[in-house]
Amino acid sequence: MKIEAIPAEATRFKETELGPLPEEWRVVRLGEVAEIQTGKREKGGARTDCGVFSIGGEHITEDGRIDFLSSPKYVSNSFFDSIKKGKVQLGDTLVVKDGARTGKSAFVRQIPPMGMAVNEHVFIIRPKGKNTVEGEFIGFYFRSDIAWEQIRSAYHGLIGGINKREMASFILPLPPLPEQQAIAYVLRTVQESKEATERVITVLRELKKSLMRHLFTYGPVPVDAIERVELQETEIGPLPAHWRVVRLREVVELRKGTVSPAEVPEARYVGLEHIDSGEIRIRRFGKASDTRSAKAIFHAGDILYGKLRPYLDKAALAEWDGVCSTDILVLISTEAVDRTFAAYLMHTDFVLHHAIATTTGVNHPRTSWKSLSQATIPLPPLPEQQEIARMLQAVDARIEAEEKKKAALEALFRTLLHHLMTAKIRLPEEFVARFAEVTP
Repeated sequence: MKIEAIPAEATRFKETELGPLPEEWRVVRLGEVAEIQTGKREKGGARTDCGVFSIGGEHITEDGRIDFLSSPKYVSNSFFDSIKKGKVQLGDTLVVKDGARTGKSAFVRQIPPMGMAVNEHVFIIRPKGKNTVEGEFIGFYFRSDIAWEQIRSAYHGLIGGINKREMASFILPLPPLPEQQAIAYVLRTVQESKEATERVITVLRELKKSLMRHLFTYGPVPVDAIERVELQETEIGPLPAHWRVVRLREVVELRKGTVSPAEVPEARYVGLEHIDSGEIRIRRFGKASDTRSAKAIFHAGDILYGKLRPYLDKAALAEWDGVCSTDILVLISTEAVDRTFAAYLMHTDFVLHHAIATTTGVNHPRTSWKSLSQATIPLPPLPEQQEIARMLQAVDARIEAEEKKKAALEALFRTLLHHLMTAKIRLPEEFVARFAEVTP
Protein backbone atom coordinates (compact mmCIF):
# COMPACT_ATOMS: atom_id res chain seq x y z
CA MET A 1 0.00 0.00 0.00
CA LYS A 2 1.46 3.32 -1.08
CA ILE A 3 -0.47 6.47 -0.21
CA GLU A 4 0.91 9.98 -0.59
CA ALA A 5 -0.36 11.93 2.41
CA ILE A 6 -1.40 15.57 2.14
CA PRO A 7 0.59 17.88 4.43
CA ALA A 8 -1.34 19.96 6.95
CA GLU A 9 -0.47 23.19 5.13
CA ALA A 10 -2.86 22.19 2.34
CA THR A 11 -5.84 22.09 4.72
CA ARG A 12 -8.04 24.92 6.00
CA PHE A 13 -8.33 24.68 9.79
CA LYS A 14 -10.65 25.93 12.50
CA GLU A 15 -9.97 26.24 16.23
CA THR A 16 -11.65 23.56 18.42
CA GLU A 17 -11.45 22.16 21.95
CA LEU A 18 -8.89 19.72 20.55
CA GLY A 19 -6.84 22.36 18.81
CA PRO A 20 -6.80 23.17 15.07
CA LEU A 21 -8.85 20.72 12.99
CA PRO A 22 -10.08 20.76 9.37
CA GLU A 23 -13.16 22.86 8.77
CA GLU A 24 -15.21 19.85 7.69
CA TRP A 25 -14.39 17.88 10.85
CA ARG A 26 -16.65 17.99 13.91
CA VAL A 27 -15.80 17.67 17.60
CA VAL A 28 -18.40 15.57 19.42
CA ARG A 29 -19.01 13.92 22.77
CA LEU A 30 -18.66 10.16 22.73
CA GLY A 31 -22.18 9.82 24.13
CA GLU A 32 -23.58 11.64 21.07
CA VAL A 33 -22.33 9.06 18.60
CA ALA A 34 -22.00 5.86 20.63
CA GLU A 35 -23.97 3.78 23.09
CA ILE A 36 -22.05 2.92 26.27
CA GLN A 37 -22.93 -0.14 28.30
CA THR A 38 -21.29 -2.65 30.58
CA GLY A 39 -21.97 -6.17 31.74
CA LYS A 40 -22.32 -7.99 35.01
CA ARG A 41 -21.03 -11.04 36.74
CA GLU A 42 -23.02 -14.27 36.96
CA LYS A 43 -24.02 -15.26 40.47
CA GLY A 44 -21.37 -17.58 41.86
CA GLY A 45 -18.62 -16.07 39.73
CA ALA A 46 -17.23 -16.78 36.29
CA ARG A 47 -16.80 -20.35 35.09
CA THR A 48 -13.49 -21.67 33.77
CA ASP A 49 -14.71 -24.72 31.85
CA CYS A 50 -17.27 -23.89 29.16
CA GLY A 51 -20.10 -21.59 28.12
CA VAL A 52 -19.98 -18.09 26.64
CA PHE A 53 -16.74 -16.10 26.80
CA SER A 54 -16.82 -13.45 29.53
CA ILE A 55 -14.31 -10.68 28.86
CA GLY A 56 -12.69 -8.83 31.76
CA GLY A 57 -9.89 -6.30 31.89
CA GLU A 58 -7.29 -9.06 32.04
CA HIS A 59 -8.27 -10.25 28.58
CA ILE A 60 -7.52 -6.94 26.80
CA THR A 61 -3.87 -6.62 25.81
CA GLU A 62 -1.56 -3.62 25.67
CA ASP A 63 -1.61 -3.63 21.87
CA GLY A 64 -5.37 -3.64 21.48
CA ARG A 65 -6.24 -7.31 21.16
CA ILE A 66 -8.55 -9.69 22.98
CA ASP A 67 -6.67 -12.58 24.55
CA PHE A 68 -8.97 -15.60 24.43
CA LEU A 69 -6.29 -18.08 25.52
CA SER A 70 -4.90 -16.79 28.84
CA SER A 71 -7.18 -17.61 31.76
CA PRO A 72 -10.44 -17.77 29.78
CA LYS A 73 -13.61 -17.10 31.74
CA TYR A 74 -17.19 -18.06 30.84
CA VAL A 75 -20.79 -17.45 31.80
CA SER A 76 -23.51 -20.02 31.32
CA ASN A 77 -25.64 -20.02 28.17
CA SER A 78 -28.77 -19.45 30.25
CA PHE A 79 -27.22 -16.38 31.93
CA PHE A 80 -26.09 -15.02 28.56
CA ASP A 81 -29.60 -15.45 27.14
CA SER A 82 -31.09 -13.62 30.14
CA ILE A 83 -29.01 -10.45 30.01
CA LYS A 84 -30.06 -7.45 27.94
CA LYS A 85 -26.79 -5.52 28.13
CA GLY A 86 -23.19 -6.64 28.04
CA LYS A 87 -23.45 -8.81 24.91
CA VAL A 88 -20.62 -8.07 22.51
CA GLN A 89 -21.23 -7.46 18.80
CA LEU A 90 -18.86 -7.21 15.85
CA GLY A 91 -17.66 -3.63 15.47
CA ASP A 92 -17.83 -2.83 19.19
CA THR A 93 -14.89 -1.36 21.06
CA LEU A 94 -14.21 -2.77 24.52
CA VAL A 95 -12.62 -0.43 27.08
CA VAL A 96 -11.44 -1.40 30.57
CA LYS A 97 -13.29 0.91 32.98
CA ASP A 98 -11.45 0.38 36.28
CA GLY A 99 -8.46 -1.18 37.97
CA ALA A 100 -4.84 -1.30 36.89
CA ARG A 101 -5.75 -1.77 33.21
CA THR A 102 -8.13 1.19 33.00
CA GLY A 103 -8.21 2.58 29.47
CA LYS A 104 -6.90 -0.49 27.68
CA SER A 105 -9.09 -1.13 24.67
CA ALA A 106 -9.74 -3.57 21.84
CA PHE A 107 -11.81 -3.38 18.68
CA VAL A 108 -13.95 -6.49 18.14
CA ARG A 109 -13.09 -8.08 14.78
CA GLN A 110 -14.31 -11.58 15.59
CA ILE A 111 -16.64 -13.31 18.02
CA PRO A 112 -16.49 -17.01 18.94
CA PRO A 113 -19.47 -19.08 17.76
CA MET A 114 -20.83 -19.38 21.30
CA GLY A 115 -20.93 -15.58 21.71
CA MET A 116 -19.14 -13.14 23.98
CA ALA A 117 -20.07 -10.94 26.92
CA VAL A 118 -18.26 -8.44 29.13
CA ASN A 119 -18.20 -8.33 32.90
CA GLU A 120 -18.74 -5.26 35.08
CA HIS A 121 -15.17 -4.02 34.57
CA VAL A 122 -15.45 -3.42 30.83
CA PHE A 123 -17.39 -0.88 28.77
CA ILE A 124 -18.87 -1.73 25.39
CA ILE A 125 -18.68 1.29 23.05
CA ARG A 126 -21.10 0.78 20.15
CA PRO A 127 -21.75 3.26 17.31
CA LYS A 128 -25.30 4.63 17.33
CA GLY A 129 -25.56 4.92 13.60
CA LYS A 130 -23.52 3.46 10.76
CA ASN A 131 -23.97 6.63 8.70
CA THR A 132 -22.37 8.83 11.36
CA VAL A 133 -19.43 7.04 12.87
CA GLU A 134 -17.23 4.08 11.88
CA GLY A 135 -16.84 1.60 14.73
CA GLU A 136 -13.21 0.87 13.87
CA PHE A 137 -12.43 4.61 13.92
CA ILE A 138 -13.67 4.67 17.53
CA GLY A 139 -11.47 1.65 18.23
CA PHE A 140 -8.38 3.50 17.03
CA TYR A 141 -9.48 6.70 18.79
CA PHE A 142 -9.21 4.91 22.14
CA ARG A 143 -5.56 4.14 21.41
CA SER A 144 -4.75 7.76 20.58
CA ASP A 145 -3.21 10.43 22.82
CA ILE A 146 -6.48 12.38 22.57
CA ALA A 147 -8.36 9.60 24.37
CA TRP A 148 -5.57 8.76 26.80
CA GLU A 149 -5.27 12.33 28.05
CA GLN A 150 -8.97 12.25 28.94
CA ILE A 151 -8.69 8.79 30.50
CA ARG A 152 -5.87 9.94 32.77
CA SER A 153 -7.82 13.07 33.68
CA ALA A 154 -11.02 11.16 34.53
CA TYR A 155 -9.32 8.30 36.40
CA HIS A 156 -10.33 8.41 40.07
CA GLY A 157 -11.51 6.41 43.07
CA LEU A 158 -10.01 4.00 45.55
CA ILE A 159 -9.26 1.31 42.96
CA GLY A 160 -9.26 3.81 40.12
CA GLY A 161 -11.66 3.95 37.24
CA ILE A 162 -14.02 5.87 34.96
CA ASN A 163 -17.80 5.92 35.20
CA LYS A 164 -20.29 5.89 32.34
CA ARG A 165 -21.12 9.60 32.59
CA GLU A 166 -17.46 10.54 32.35
CA MET A 167 -16.91 8.21 29.42
CA ALA A 168 -19.88 9.70 27.59
CA SER A 169 -18.38 13.19 28.01
CA PHE A 170 -15.13 12.30 26.23
CA ILE A 171 -14.58 14.48 23.16
CA LEU A 172 -13.33 13.11 19.89
CA PRO A 173 -12.53 14.48 16.45
CA LEU A 174 -15.01 13.29 13.84
CA PRO A 175 -14.05 13.55 10.18
CA PRO A 176 -16.68 12.83 7.49
CA LEU A 177 -17.55 9.13 7.44
CA PRO A 178 -15.51 8.22 4.31
CA GLU A 179 -12.41 9.81 5.87
CA GLN A 180 -13.01 7.93 9.13
CA GLN A 181 -13.13 4.70 7.12
CA ALA A 182 -10.01 5.62 5.15
CA ILE A 183 -8.09 6.42 8.35
CA ALA A 184 -9.23 3.13 9.91
CA TYR A 185 -8.17 1.24 6.77
CA VAL A 186 -4.66 2.71 6.79
CA LEU A 187 -4.15 2.05 10.51
CA ARG A 188 -5.57 -1.46 10.21
CA THR A 189 -3.24 -2.24 7.31
CA VAL A 190 -0.18 -1.23 9.32
CA GLN A 191 -1.46 -3.16 12.35
CA GLU A 192 -2.04 -6.30 10.27
CA SER A 193 1.47 -6.03 8.83
CA LYS A 194 2.86 -5.89 12.34
CA GLU A 195 0.77 -8.89 13.40
CA ALA A 196 1.95 -10.84 10.33
CA THR A 197 5.54 -10.02 11.28
CA GLU A 198 4.88 -11.27 14.81
CA ARG A 199 3.62 -14.57 13.38
CA VAL A 200 6.81 -14.89 11.29
CA ILE A 201 8.89 -14.29 14.43
CA THR A 202 6.93 -16.97 16.30
CA VAL A 203 7.48 -19.47 13.48
CA LEU A 204 11.19 -18.65 13.33
CA ARG A 205 11.56 -19.12 17.10
CA GLU A 206 9.90 -22.54 16.86
CA LEU A 207 12.17 -23.38 13.92
CA LYS A 208 15.18 -22.45 16.01
CA LYS A 209 14.05 -24.74 18.85
CA SER A 210 13.63 -27.64 16.42
CA LEU A 211 16.95 -26.87 14.78
CA MET A 212 18.69 -26.81 18.19
CA ARG A 213 17.33 -30.27 19.01
CA HIS A 214 18.38 -31.57 15.58
CA LEU A 215 21.89 -30.08 15.64
CA PHE A 216 22.68 -31.25 19.16
CA THR A 217 21.46 -34.77 18.38
CA TYR A 218 22.65 -35.48 14.83
CA GLY A 219 25.07 -32.65 14.10
CA PRO A 220 25.01 -30.24 11.13
CA VAL A 221 23.50 -32.66 8.62
CA PRO A 222 20.32 -32.32 6.52
CA VAL A 223 17.16 -33.86 7.93
CA ASP A 224 17.04 -36.38 5.09
CA ALA A 225 20.56 -37.56 6.02
CA ILE A 226 20.02 -38.38 9.70
CA GLU A 227 19.54 -42.10 8.99
CA ARG A 228 23.11 -42.20 7.72
CA VAL A 229 24.51 -40.68 10.95
CA GLU A 230 26.14 -43.35 13.11
CA LEU A 231 24.92 -42.81 16.65
CA GLN A 232 26.20 -43.86 20.04
CA GLU A 233 24.12 -44.26 23.18
CA THR A 234 25.39 -41.99 25.95
CA GLU A 235 24.32 -40.96 29.43
CA ILE A 236 22.71 -37.86 27.89
CA GLY A 237 21.02 -39.63 25.00
CA PRO A 238 21.97 -40.60 21.43
CA LEU A 239 24.82 -38.61 19.86
CA PRO A 240 26.99 -38.97 16.76
CA ALA A 241 29.52 -41.72 17.36
CA HIS A 242 32.52 -39.41 16.90
CA TRP A 243 31.33 -36.82 19.44
CA ARG A 244 32.67 -36.74 22.99
CA VAL A 245 30.70 -36.42 26.22
CA VAL A 246 32.41 -34.09 28.69
CA ARG A 247 31.74 -31.90 31.71
CA LEU A 248 30.91 -28.24 31.16
CA ARG A 249 34.06 -27.22 33.04
CA GLU A 250 36.12 -28.69 30.19
CA VAL A 251 34.79 -26.16 27.68
CA VAL A 252 34.24 -23.04 29.80
CA GLU A 253 35.95 -21.66 32.88
CA LEU A 254 34.83 -19.11 35.46
CA ARG A 255 36.29 -15.62 35.20
CA LYS A 256 36.81 -14.17 38.66
CA GLY A 257 37.16 -10.57 39.69
CA THR A 258 34.88 -7.73 40.77
CA VAL A 259 35.08 -3.96 40.73
CA SER A 260 33.30 -1.07 42.40
CA PRO A 261 31.07 0.86 39.97
CA ALA A 262 32.67 4.05 41.29
CA GLU A 263 35.98 2.95 39.78
CA VAL A 264 34.48 2.45 36.28
CA PRO A 265 31.45 4.82 36.15
CA GLU A 266 31.34 4.93 32.33
CA ALA A 267 31.53 1.14 31.86
CA ARG A 268 28.57 -0.62 30.27
CA TYR A 269 26.56 -2.53 32.86
CA VAL A 270 24.64 -5.74 32.15
CA GLY A 271 22.00 -7.02 34.55
CA LEU A 272 19.70 -9.99 34.11
CA GLU A 273 17.08 -7.59 32.78
CA HIS A 274 19.34 -6.83 29.81
CA ILE A 275 19.60 -10.46 28.66
CA ASP A 276 16.73 -11.94 26.65
CA SER A 277 15.71 -15.52 27.37
CA GLY A 278 16.98 -17.93 24.73
CA GLU A 279 19.07 -15.29 22.93
CA ILE A 280 22.85 -14.94 22.77
CA ARG A 281 23.06 -11.24 21.83
CA ILE A 282 22.97 -8.41 24.37
CA ARG A 283 20.81 -5.65 22.90
CA ARG A 284 20.45 -3.39 25.93
CA PHE A 285 22.67 -2.27 28.77
CA GLY A 286 22.94 0.32 31.52
CA LYS A 287 25.78 2.34 33.02
CA ALA A 288 27.94 1.26 35.95
CA SER A 289 27.42 4.70 37.53
CA ASP A 290 23.72 3.86 37.97
CA THR A 291 24.54 0.88 40.22
CA ARG A 292 26.02 0.54 43.69
CA SER A 293 27.34 -2.83 44.83
CA ALA A 294 30.42 -4.58 43.44
CA LYS A 295 30.09 -5.89 39.90
CA ALA A 296 31.71 -8.76 38.02
CA ILE A 297 34.13 -7.86 35.22
CA PHE A 298 33.73 -9.32 31.73
CA HIS A 299 35.46 -8.94 28.37
CA ALA A 300 34.41 -9.28 24.76
CA GLY A 301 34.04 -12.98 23.94
CA ASP A 302 33.01 -13.98 27.46
CA ILE A 303 29.71 -15.76 28.08
CA LEU A 304 27.36 -14.19 30.63
CA TYR A 305 25.16 -16.81 32.29
CA GLY A 306 22.28 -15.93 34.63
CA LYS A 307 22.57 -18.11 37.71
CA LEU A 308 19.51 -16.57 39.42
CA ARG A 309 16.35 -18.37 38.32
CA PRO A 310 18.18 -20.36 35.64
CA TYR A 311 14.85 -21.60 34.27
CA LEU A 312 14.68 -18.16 32.57
CA ASP A 313 17.38 -19.48 30.20
CA LYS A 314 19.56 -16.35 30.10
CA ALA A 315 23.00 -16.70 28.50
CA ALA A 316 24.68 -14.26 26.12
CA LEU A 317 27.96 -13.76 24.30
CA ALA A 318 29.55 -10.39 25.15
CA GLU A 319 30.60 -8.29 22.17
CA TRP A 320 32.34 -5.65 24.29
CA ASP A 321 33.98 -5.19 27.71
CA GLY A 322 31.90 -4.22 30.72
CA VAL A 323 30.66 -5.10 34.18
CA CYS A 324 27.68 -7.18 35.19
CA SER A 325 25.53 -8.24 38.11
CA THR A 326 27.04 -10.82 40.43
CA ASP A 327 23.93 -12.90 39.72
CA ILE A 328 25.61 -13.52 36.37
CA LEU A 329 28.45 -16.02 35.95
CA VAL A 330 31.21 -14.78 33.64
CA LEU A 331 32.52 -17.73 31.65
CA ILE A 332 35.60 -17.99 29.40
CA SER A 333 35.69 -20.45 26.53
CA THR A 334 38.62 -22.87 26.49
CA GLU A 335 40.59 -23.81 23.38
CA ALA A 336 38.43 -26.92 23.03
CA VAL A 337 35.37 -24.97 21.99
CA ASP A 338 34.17 -22.29 19.60
CA ARG A 339 32.89 -19.43 21.79
CA THR A 340 29.69 -18.90 19.76
CA PHE A 341 28.96 -22.63 19.90
CA ALA A 342 29.56 -22.50 23.65
CA ALA A 343 27.03 -19.67 24.01
CA TYR A 344 24.38 -21.71 22.18
CA LEU A 345 25.34 -24.77 24.22
CA MET A 346 24.34 -22.89 27.39
CA HIS A 347 20.77 -22.79 26.04
CA THR A 348 20.48 -26.54 25.46
CA ASP A 349 18.50 -28.85 27.70
CA PHE A 350 21.80 -30.46 28.75
CA VAL A 351 22.74 -27.29 30.65
CA LEU A 352 19.26 -25.93 31.39
CA HIS A 353 17.94 -29.05 33.10
CA HIS A 354 21.13 -29.48 35.13
CA ALA A 355 21.04 -25.84 36.25
CA ILE A 356 17.41 -26.08 37.35
CA ALA A 357 18.07 -29.34 39.20
CA THR A 358 20.96 -27.81 41.15
CA THR A 359 19.30 -24.59 42.33
CA THR A 360 19.10 -23.75 46.02
CA GLY A 361 16.85 -21.22 47.73
CA VAL A 362 13.10 -20.80 47.56
CA ASN A 363 12.43 -17.11 46.94
CA HIS A 364 15.60 -16.55 44.91
CA PRO A 365 16.64 -19.91 43.47
CA ARG A 366 20.22 -19.91 42.20
CA THR A 367 22.64 -22.37 40.76
CA SER A 368 26.38 -22.02 41.30
CA TRP A 369 29.48 -22.49 39.18
CA LYS A 370 30.48 -25.43 41.38
CA SER A 371 27.22 -27.19 40.50
CA LEU A 372 26.87 -25.95 36.93
CA SER A 373 30.40 -26.98 35.98
CA GLN A 374 29.41 -30.61 36.52
CA ALA A 375 26.79 -30.56 33.74
CA THR A 376 27.34 -33.31 31.15
CA ILE A 377 27.37 -31.98 27.60
CA PRO A 378 28.07 -33.14 24.03
CA LEU A 379 31.26 -31.93 22.36
CA PRO A 380 31.56 -32.20 18.55
CA PRO A 381 34.85 -31.63 16.71
CA LEU A 382 35.69 -27.94 16.29
CA PRO A 383 34.65 -27.69 12.59
CA GLU A 384 31.20 -29.09 13.43
CA GLN A 385 30.88 -26.68 16.36
CA GLN A 386 31.57 -23.81 14.01
CA GLU A 387 29.02 -25.04 11.46
CA ILE A 388 26.38 -25.52 14.17
CA ALA A 389 27.05 -21.98 15.40
CA ARG A 390 26.85 -20.61 11.84
CA MET A 391 23.49 -22.26 11.19
CA LEU A 392 21.98 -20.99 14.42
CA GLN A 393 23.35 -17.51 13.84
CA ALA A 394 21.67 -17.46 10.43
CA VAL A 395 18.29 -18.12 12.06
CA ASP A 396 18.99 -15.53 14.75
CA ALA A 397 19.87 -12.97 12.08
CA ARG A 398 16.51 -13.58 10.39
CA ILE A 399 14.69 -13.25 13.72
CA GLU A 400 16.52 -10.01 14.48
CA ALA A 401 15.63 -8.62 11.04
CA GLU A 402 11.95 -9.41 11.60
CA GLU A 403 12.05 -7.86 15.08
CA LYS A 404 13.49 -4.66 13.61
CA LYS A 405 10.71 -4.70 11.02
CA LYS A 406 8.15 -5.13 13.79
CA ALA A 407 9.65 -2.22 15.75
CA ALA A 408 9.56 -0.04 12.64
CA LEU A 409 5.90 -0.92 12.04
CA GLU A 410 5.04 -0.15 15.67
CA ALA A 411 6.71 3.25 15.35
CA LEU A 412 4.89 3.88 12.05
CA PHE A 413 1.56 2.95 13.62
CA ARG A 414 2.06 5.33 16.56
CA THR A 415 3.09 8.16 14.23
CA LEU A 416 0.19 7.64 11.83
CA LEU A 417 -2.30 7.28 14.68
CA HIS A 418 -1.30 10.65 16.09
CA HIS A 419 -1.01 12.51 12.81
CA LEU A 420 -4.19 11.13 11.24
CA MET A 421 -6.32 11.70 14.35
CA THR A 422 -5.12 15.30 14.63
CA ALA A 423 -5.07 15.99 10.87
CA LYS A 424 -1.36 16.76 10.96
CA ILE A 425 -1.44 14.76 7.74
CA ARG A 426 -4.46 14.08 5.54
CA LEU A 427 -5.15 11.19 3.23
CA PRO A 428 -5.52 12.11 -0.48
CA GLU A 429 -9.02 13.04 -1.59
CA GLU A 430 -9.02 10.42 -4.35
CA PHE A 431 -8.14 7.72 -1.80
CA VAL A 432 -10.87 8.85 0.61
CA ALA A 433 -13.33 8.99 -2.30
CA ARG A 434 -13.05 5.21 -2.72
CA PHE A 435 -14.73 4.80 0.69
CA ALA A 436 -17.45 7.30 -0.19
CA GLU A 437 -18.35 5.09 -3.15
CA VAL A 438 -19.08 2.08 -0.92
CA THR A 439 -20.67 3.95 1.99
CA PRO A 440 -24.46 3.39 1.91
